[in-house]
Amino acid sequence: MHALIIEDESLIAMAIEDALRGCGFTSFDVAVSAEEALTAAARTCPDLITADVELRPGCGITAVQSICTERPIPVLFITGRPGDVRMRMPGHPLIEKPFGTDDIVEAIKLTLDSRDG
Repeated sequence: MHALIIEDESLIAMAIEDALRGCGFTSFDVAVSAEEALTAAARTCPDLITADVELRPGCGITAVQSICTERPIPVLFITGRPGDVRMRMPGHPLIEKPFGTDDIVEAIKLTLDSRDG
């Protein structure tokens, strides 16, 4: 399975990638901007997207909305700005920063289970 990690902090992106590997993901794209996220998703359609809200430059919510217009892709927001997600993308799963690896693993399983169920 392939994941797109939209995160501009490299240590956080690596922690997310490690957690995703534990959930069976084998390939990854890491995008540090909304523009890079759109390019990566066009190149390899992800099975899951994790996204931060505030990017330098851009916005993870805007990137997700653009990427998911063609087909629904499960999205997990991992952000320090949960209010933005709740307001603009209600119903999407999110983890608030700071987080633990177990938080990510549990949320990913729930996100993927909701896609299948």
